[in-house]
Amino acid sequence: MKKNPILSDQYKPASTANTLLLVCLFLVVLLFALITGTSARADTNVNSHAAGKSLLSFNSPLERGYGGLCGGGVCSPQCITYKHTPPPLSRGESHNPSRELFFKVLPTNNADLSTEIRQQLAAGKLALNFPASTASFYLQQNFKANWVAGSNNGKQAWAAMLMMDCVLQFGLTHEAYHPNELLYTTLHDILERPNTVPADRQARYDIMLTDAILTFINHLHYGKLNPQYPAAKIDLDKAGSFKAVALLKQAMQSTDLMEVVLSAQPKNAWYNQLQYQMHLLTGLYQEDCYETPEALIRKMAINMERLRWADVDTLNGIQVNIPSYVLNFYHASSIDTFRVIVGKPGNPTPSLQSRIKYFTTAPEPKVPAKIFANELLPKAIKDVNYLAANNYAIYNYEGELIHPNKEYLIKIKQRPGRYYARQSSGCDNALGAVVFRFTNVYNIYLQDTPEQKLFGKPERALSLGCVRVQFADKLAAALLQNDGSADKVAAMQKAINAYQTKTFYLKKAVPLAITYLTCQVKNGEVVTYKDIYNLDASLELALYGANKAVATTR
Repeated sequence: MKKNPILSDQYKPASTANTLLLVCLFLVVLLFALITGTSARADTNVNSHAAGKSLLSFNSPLERGYGGLCGGGVCSPQCITYKHTPPPLSRGESHNPSRELFFKVLPTNNADLSTEIRQQLAAGKLALNFPASTASFYLQQNFKANWVAGSNNGKQAWAAMLMMDCVLQFGLTHEAYHPNELLYTTLHDILERPNTVPADRQARYDIMLTDAILTFINHLHYGKLNPQYPAAKIDLDKAGSFKAVALLKQAMQSTDLMEVVLSAQPKNAWYNQLQYQMHLLTGLYQEDCYETPEALIRKMAINMERLRWADVDTLNGIQVNIPSYVLNFYHASSIDTFRVIVGKPGNPTPSLQSRIKYFTTAPEPKVPAKIFANELLPKAIKDVNYLAANNYAIYNYEGELIHPNKEYLIKIKQRPGRYYARQSSGCDNALGAVVFRFTNVYNIYLQDTPEQKLFGKPERALSLGCVRVQFADKLAAALLQNDGSADKVAAMQKAINAYQTKTFYLKKAVPLAITYLTCQVKNGEVVTYKDIYNLDASLELALYGANKAVATTR
């Protein structure tokens, strides 16, 4: 059968047109699908960034965003020593050309980043904790990108983010380190697909991470709320010899960034033991890294903060801890421990740092007998507060300190030869046999006391602010021996026995720290002490905020 030539000729162009139409429709559908899919991914990306999460599968190391690399959301004991490398793409994040097609921007070079960093710092619109320090750091390296560019493939950036992940292990909280800015998804995109992230976003990320690490370094060294060195003073380089900028520069040049950064912490034994316990306790959490620490964790954090304020020398120095009523003299790899009496809540002993350069035996002059009988006693009988107001103390001839009322004073006036008085020049009326003076604005000191029986009390907040030391003569002897002056111990004891005023100077001043620490580690366990001046709650409130505060007092 022959084909109809007319029909055949008409069919050919129609067939060709239909084919072309189908192809066009197919391409349009494909293009629409790609756009829709990419748009959905972009929407998910925006939502995920808002929630601090990534697009990756549930098992991805990036799943939880900020906080997600620390043991998969748990601050494990090993995490701070784990050398993290950039995570691979997960099963749901394989290479997608359509994403490159619709989100690709112009390539970013180091010159672009340097210009952006310079401009953003100059604008001063970023919410930085240490703006002057951050600017100084970039100025020293000609505004070169610190984390998002370089030859280390982001290794330093991931290590820095890991430290931000585990700040709870150091008694700190995430809020101070830009958690809403420093998302893992953003860093992943910058390092793995830099052409998809504009230069201004890369520069902003680099600056915020630098400020976060500088903040972390300063918090580790000075503390977050140091009353002597507030953040503004530290940022203006007026806080002493330690410089966070110099340490970060050293860390960036090191093969172990974490080790250098963590060297900013205090070196004393009390802090090291608390930090190790915090490391274990926060590492055992089975919840997200943002889990609010409980009361014990917070008490530890509070006291780690205080130890960052204090310069406690646990190798060679004296530490008086007020809540535990204990003085420790650290020397020659040993510790001499003495009980102490501290100030009443109404006359609190202050926390301070100083140095002991000398001590004095028989520090209180004896009131002459005639003045005692004819002037002092009549005034005391007339006003029983006269003795305390003028720092007089009355003793019997056995050397016992007495606290006479008006009737007792009248009996003493009848037979004054059996009693005598001494006048002190400081906060307590009776200084005992030896006093250790040191420079301080509070005019307090360490001292002996004739009332040795008070050291048997479990709670010893009994003085007017000075620190009374049990067996103060033994502390004096230990200071002389540690100073290489053991030959002077006999002379000191002779002066004490004869109540002879004599000053003994040390060849090398001994560091002194009076601290207020309501917990410490003993035999591997955290021991807490009564908050006798009620200072923990206010510090906790300052560190954690009103909405998150929990009771830390016992």
